[in-house]
Amino acid sequence: MDSKERMKQLVDTLNEWARLYYEQDAPVVADAEYDRLYDELRQLEKTEGYSLKNSPTHRVGGAPLKKFEQSRHLRKLYSLDKCQSFAEFEDWCARVVKAAGYMPPLTCEYKFDGLTLNLLYEGGELVKATTRGDGVTGEVVTAQVMTIKKLPRKISFKGVIEIQGEGIMRLSSLARYNASAQEPLKNARNGAAGAIRNLDPSVTAERGLSFMAYNIGYSEKSFETQAEMRRFLVDEGFEVEGAFEVANSISNAVDFAKSTEKARPDLDFLIDGVVFKVDSVALRDEIGVTEKFPKWAVAYKFKADEMTTRLNDVVWQVSRSAKLNPIALLEPVDIGGVTVGRATLNNYGDILKKKVRIGDRVFVRRSNDVIPEIVGVAVEDENAKAIDKPSVCPVCGSPVKEVGAFLYCTGDECAPQAVSKLDHFASKDAMDIDGFSEKTAEQFYNEIGVKSAVDLLNLTAMDLYGLDGFGDKKINNLLAAIEGAKHTTLDRFLFALGIDGIGKKTARDLAKKFKTLESLQSAGAEELSAVDGIGDVLAQNVHDYFANEQNRKFVSDLLARGIEFEQTAQKSGVFEGMKLVLTGSLPTYKRGQATALIEENGGEVASSVSKTVDIVLAGEDAGSKLEKAQKLGIKIIDEEEFKRMLAIE
Repeated sequence: MDSKERMKQLVDTLNEWARLYYEQDAPVVADAEYDRLYDELRQLEKTEGYSLKNSPTHRVGGAPLKKFEQSRHLRKLYSLDKCQSFAEFEDWCARVVKAAGYMPPLTCEYKFDGLTLNLLYEGGELVKATTRGDGVTGEVVTAQVMTIKKLPRKISFKGVIEIQGEGIMRLSSLARYNASAQEPLKNARNGAAGAIRNLDPSVTAERGLSFMAYNIGYSEKSFETQAEMRRFLVDEGFEVEGAFEVANSISNAVDFAKSTEKARPDLDFLIDGVVFKVDSVALRDEIGVTEKFPKWAVAYKFKADEMTTRLNDVVWQVSRSAKLNPIALLEPVDIGGVTVGRATLNNYGDILKKKVRIGDRVFVRRSNDVIPEIVGVAVEDENAKAIDKPSVCPVCGSPVKEVGAFLYCTGDECAPQAVSKLDHFASKDAMDIDGFSEKTAEQFYNEIGVKSAVDLLNLTAMDLYGLDGFGDKKINNLLAAIEGAKHTTLDRFLFALGIDGIGKKTARDLAKKFKTLESLQSAGAEELSAVDGIGDVLAQNVHDYFANEQNRKFVSDLLARGIEFEQTAQKSGVFEGMKLVLTGSLPTYKRGQATALIEENGGEVASSVSKTVDIVLAGEDAGSKLEKAQKLGIKIIDEEEFKRMLAIE
């Protein structure tokens, strides 16, 4: 294919993708896939020295929908040029220096992933809200935008002014909506765009949107800098959540991008990069704009955390709780530098809600180290086939029991369950049996009939003689490790039991509250849910576990094998008797390190802010926890104050 044909192919493909994205709110590819073809087209145009008339490189956004009233903006809304490496960012800075004669201060802020909106205020009142549309004309969505609760209806400035920002759906709002929705939303960006561009404002209201203001377009009030615009937006009551800095050097701007990408997984909203702008408005006018982009601003895009690929098959795995988990086998795809070939579909109910079929092209999201997840269908394949619901366990053949959206194996001795339970029981944060692994658990299950933790604690040297890989030294070491593990703490033991939903921290909270196993076993669900950080579901899980006669016998048999609980000494220190909450990203300490320091100095770390909390340790992007602490009048400290309290240099 020659360059001209390829250029036409790229233009047609990108225009169709853009039409679906901007005009139908129905994206069929991830942003990173669009960007890759867009960059290829732009490079071809540069090489060939011309572009096709309908090339998307000339266009801002998409055409306004005819179902909405249309309105011209008082000032054009541009798109943003982008860079995807720090080398490209430095190239952009070099162009700014060439135009300005020096490197000016840059503002640094989040690039929100939602739907761009333009709000018109006259006489201090919000009179119109429009989408960006094609940058010149947008769709009037005033009634829909009026459902955003925290959006100021009135401001103190009485002149004409256009406030620009992003309509977003917080991830917490998305989770609440999807929990009861008949058809879940694929992602927060779709949720916001679909809500705002819906003719029924009641649909918009159901999704609990937010508006993040970040710019001022046309204004009868003059502003000298972007920082001044930001102060105006804050003073007028607009949400401007997220870090904001004025960087006086390229390295400071790069540091902002790096810290933002690090904080990204903990945010309650989607961002796909950071935006750098020349701070001075007068200098912006000198630098100028292109047909599509302002030359004085650029978006640094993060690595993709969502892509599309083909769903090739689904297999079912059995967990230690007997739950059957559907695992998607994908056509391998690169997401953020990692090749992903498998993803979770959560449960059979999730498969039905998302309408996923084998053969469809699907959206796959990977965030940090979380297992990749299929979030929805991008393109339906006409030959796709439904995912069958298993009626028997794929491993042991026992009948499957359906409980709500979940499927469970009813077999008592299903191998994957037993092996997984043994591995968990012996893991470092549980009973900490050195030298025991999942591979060992599988070998013991298959060759010497170790089916449960009770069998593991009953092992003798005679049981292990002759096993492949087990000589005298390894046998003695393993038996010594098993014997040593019997002297443990209550919280480790509780975690080792593998009660559904009970992690290390919850086990620690339960042990601290109830002190003894006997007291915990006899606690009612209401008493359990009163423990900070334990909701009704976890409380019921713990209650049901100990109410089960088979489980009580299992625990009793373990104790009969010589398990003894050490008394955890109450640690003293500057935080003795205090409860602290960590929120945001700290400059130097990781969350685990800060937690360890608090506990070593007598304190307790809570997961949520309440009246019982004494101190909130806040870093960058602290969010709603910080706001709640301020309302409750709780003491708030930063990392420097934290270090001073601990007398750390």
